[in-house]
Amino acid sequence: MSTQRRADLIFSIVLTALALWVLVESWRMPRLAELGVHPMSAPGLTPGLLALILAVMSLTLLWRSLRTPAAPSAPASEAAANTQWWRALLALGLCLVYALGLLGHLPFRWATGLFVFAFIASFSSGRDRWMRNLFGAALTAIAVAVGVSLLFEQVFLVRLP
Repeated sequence: MSTQRRADLIFSIVLTALALWVLVESWRMPRLAELGVHPMSAPGLTPGLLALILAVMSLTLLWRSLRTPAAPSAPASEAAANTQWWRALLALGLCLVYALGLLGHLPFRWATGLFVFAFIASFSSGRDRWMRNLFGAALTAIAVAVGVSLLFEQVFLVRLP
């Protein structure tokens, strides 16, 4: 088994266990029906839905790691390893800027749109089509910002900052 497949297998098992634990704990949270709270604003609903999505994705990763035929693993070069670290640090930095710098200082839709745009633009490939990539990033950022805002405000009945 290649190193990548083994890592996918182990990570998918850990993620599945985490998702199942969160799903059980979100089910155990109070429903608040006795207080007349709308069922869609129950405190365990959002974590439960996220856990369900995480479980489906991690089980898909598990299935893929078990079904993918073994390929000879190429030795990773030091330059490729450094690139992966820089990409991970860039992702962490963008998340920190979003959480600590944008949220609370800008309206939620603007902060989320800027974050999604910066994230997609930073990690898009095909440098020869950069204008098309930026246009796609802008459209995706607008759709995500509006969609997430509407989902939380209209479905989950949560006021966003």
